[in-house]
Amino acid sequence: MKVIVIGCNHAGTWAAKTLAASKKCEVVTYDRNDNISFLACGIALWVGGVVKDPKGLFYASPESLTSEGIKVHMGHEVTKIDWANKKLHIKELKTGKEFDDNYDKLILATGSWPVTPPIEGLMQEGTTYGLKKGIFFSKLYQQGQEIINEIAKPDVKRVMVVGAGYIGVELIEAFKNHGKEVILMEAMPRVMANYFDKEITDEAEKRIKDAGIEMHLGETVKKFEGDDRVKKVVTDKGSYDVDMVVMSVGFRPNSELYKDYLETLPNGAIVVDTTMKSSKDPDVYAIGDCSTVYSRASEKQEYIALATNAVRMGIVAANNIVGNKVEYCGTQGSNAICVFGYNMASTGWSEETAKKKGLKVKSNFFKDAERPEFMPTYEDVLVKIIYEEGSGRLLGAQIASNHNHAEAIHAFSLAIQRGMTVQEFALSDFFFLPHYNKPLSWMTMVAFTAK
Repeated sequence: MKVIVIGCNHAGTWAAKTLAASKKCEVVTYDRNDNISFLACGIALWVGGVVKDPKGLFYASPESLTSEGIKVHMGHEVTKIDWANKKLHIKELKTGKEFDDNYDKLILATGSWPVTPPIEGLMQEGTTYGLKKGIFFSKLYQQGQEIINEIAKPDVKRVMVVGAGYIGVELIEAFKNHGKEVILMEAMPRVMANYFDKEITDEAEKRIKDAGIEMHLGETVKKFEGDDRVKKVVTDKGSYDVDMVVMSVGFRPNSELYKDYLETLPNGAIVVDTTMKSSKDPDVYAIGDCSTVYSRASEKQEYIALATNAVRMGIVAANNIVGNKVEYCGTQGSNAICVFGYNMASTGWSEETAKKKGLKVKSNFFKDAERPEFMPTYEDVLVKIIYEEGSGRLLGAQIASNHNHAEAIHAFSLAIQRGMTVQEFALSDFFFLPHYNKPLSWMTMVAFTAK
């Protein structure tokens, strides 16, 4: 059996490694890039100088995969798929050579690409990614290097980040570390609004302002101005002189290869089952940022693009292809971020997102000291839970504190995965020691006080 994997970053890499380890099939990968397994979540740390050597942001290489018996083709683009005959048409980008290859099973791991909104002046012909000079994306290793090269220029003093999701918020701190004047522009009324509710984002916004970031919320970019490169950003509320812009307004699946054949969500994500098999073609699997994943919160297939999901999806798909029956156990979309020293984590849906999805929910917000007040030092922790009206089933949780309690989100994530109710979580067995918490800690109290 011959299995071809298109795309070889997180999902594709782990699918290929798992397939090769089984010794049950021939494994071939194609990727248009020249590197694999880059941890894009580390770009801001690299840009900010926290990570000195970007080699640490890779956990595999084409050479390491080759040593495992995988036939690796970097710098190759799959331009067309003949689904009926299980044939790929491929172009070697360096030479222009074109050829065909056949598969028995196909794994699509084509990933995602930054959203390119229809803003006047954003695009420019002849540049690497089609963006006006001075405007950058932040996803690939090469893009991280381009950003680093740009901010090293003495005349780049004023930087705007468009989009206050995780990447955007991380980048503003990185640019501040370089002594730049930083503007954060966000069309939504809050930062990180897809992950946290207002009780939590208020605290993050306070720290962003205290750090000296010029923050504009509820403001939409309308135009980029400048002849040879970007010089000014025009919004619906004003205009701003800039030397550099980073676009960080989300990601969209790379759907060009399959959009006319496979079933997808409106955004282009391939609909799969819990074995990662596509809904239309039993010989085609889809994993990572180009596919859906089963959400334990909504109990539906959703688009939740995270590296953690991608790795698990790759392992599940590979196991099922070689005959091991493994089902994806679902995801809660757990994530965390450090905002100028303030630690935040979330899992499942925020209250605002859950309501947008049509779920009938209730919530409880709780603030408490992390450990007894008789201890010499202690910090407050903010925690919020979201749960289903009537049943009490947990749907989401958010944590924020100066001290790092982010990993506690794993307990809430597992509770959502197992379908636990607020009442069950409130009575869960958590240890007590004054060094760390209270007899009834903030984790259980947020559930005890829920109504």
